[in-house]
Amino acid sequence: MNILGIETSCDETSAAILVDGAVRSNVVSSQRCHGDFGGVVPELASREHERLIVSIVDTALKEANITKNELDVIAATAGPGLIGAVMVGLCFAEGLAWALGKPFIPVNHVEAHIFSPFISDEASARKPEGDFVSLTVSGGHTMLSVVHQDLSYEVIGRTIDDAAGEAFDKTGKMLGLGYPAGPVIDRLAKDGDPAFHRFPRALTASSQTSRSYRGNFDFSFSGLKTSVLTWLGQHEQEHIERHLADIAASIQDAIVSVLVGKTIAAALLHRVSAVSVAGGVSANSGLRAAMGEACRKHGLELYIPDIAYSTDNAAMIATMAGLMIDRGRVRGNAYDAAPFARFTPAG
Repeated sequence: MNILGIETSCDETSAAILVDGAVRSNVVSSQRCHGDFGGVVPELASREHERLIVSIVDTALKEANITKNELDVIAATAGPGLIGAVMVGLCFAEGLAWALGKPFIPVNHVEAHIFSPFISDEASARKPEGDFVSLTVSGGHTMLSVVHQDLSYEVIGRTIDDAAGEAFDKTGKMLGLGYPAGPVIDRLAKDGDPAFHRFPRALTASSQTSRSYRGNFDFSFSGLKTSVLTWLGQHEQEHIERHLADIAASIQDAIVSVLVGKTIAAALLHRVSAVSVAGGVSANSGLRAAMGEACRKHGLELYIPDIAYSTDNAAMIATMAGLMIDRGRVRGNAYDAAPFARFTPAG
């Protein structure tokens, strides 16, 4: 089965080809036009998607060495995301599917992230045999879920304000690191001391790694941003610049420790044997290392996507469509699928 996946939910224009479950191509164009604005400008994002989508899809087909007529299924992100950006990819994919007479599958972007650790360049990928706890963490979402083999899931924790990726970017902006700042903080943190300053960890409990933990699995990072801003205002610029790596390490430690602690607590509470981490922040080296160490300590398997599949990409859209077909979750064609901006768990 040849599946074309298309992703345009934010500022990456991406197309991928999946052949019998294996990724044959995954083309991603990351927009560079937003740097001067300190964040993604929705109108600019939509225009860039319109400009690029035809060439990106053509490149994905060429790299996979197949033609449009050889496609069996076309899938695209229906949301959540920037509504104008989503509509570019969704309408293009619906029109292409209709013109070719191929089935079309709308895919939930967040659900595709949940299952992105199982994307493979081979026909079969390593997967957990039972339920697992998923941490989905990006610039727009921070969420803990218990995921079942039939693709259903229960959301047990979400951010009540800012997502972890947003916290990385906004605190990095305070430090003058530009946009996106998350990768820069990660790079600086490798040479810094995470104990330099203890920034707050909201909604945590000292017993959260206990099997009897009944605490809150929600997240909050707005207080961290305020704390960083306050601390920076209390120190001279020379001091800040001299300790930039230490500050970055301290910020990263504050975010990562909460993400890891609550994920492990959820896995122990729900008695699963595996944990997955997905979304753009899963590319953070500090998170990958800390989660790996915590999972080894508690005898949990860790599933985490390759770096290429951590950030927004179309391979995860095609993979999710394939999983939906395998599990009988597809109901006819959906040439009139409606785009949506906000995430609502399917359950």
